[in-house]
Amino acid sequence: MEYFIIGERELVLAFKLVGVDGTVCENKDEALDAFNRITGKGSSVNAPVAAERPKVLILTENISDMLEDNVLSHQKSGEYPLIVEIPGIEGHLKGKKTLTDAIREAIGIQV
Repeated sequence: MEYFIIGERELVLAFKLVGVDGTVCENKDEALDAFNRITGKGSSVNAPVAAERPKVLILTENISDMLEDNVLSHQKSGEYPLIVEIPGIEGHLKGKKTLTDAIREAIGIQV
């Protein structure tokens, strides 16, 4: 398992069509349970062993927003999986920077 997605139903189904496994989450509790299971945090019985964990965890912006503290803590740990945020079905959340905006702000030029 190289990739895994946690998000809204439509996006998880779309990713499954191209072979990426995932979990549909509709609230913070479901999202936190799935996040902890995939990252190996917590005491989930169904958690994959370290060698079987995905290398890339894809989160929709809505899910990432729900789990902001947990995501930040995991990213700071430097452990796999690498976390990537993608916009949800309805597009970018207000106040979230796009990758282009972040690059523009960091280097001061337009790409």
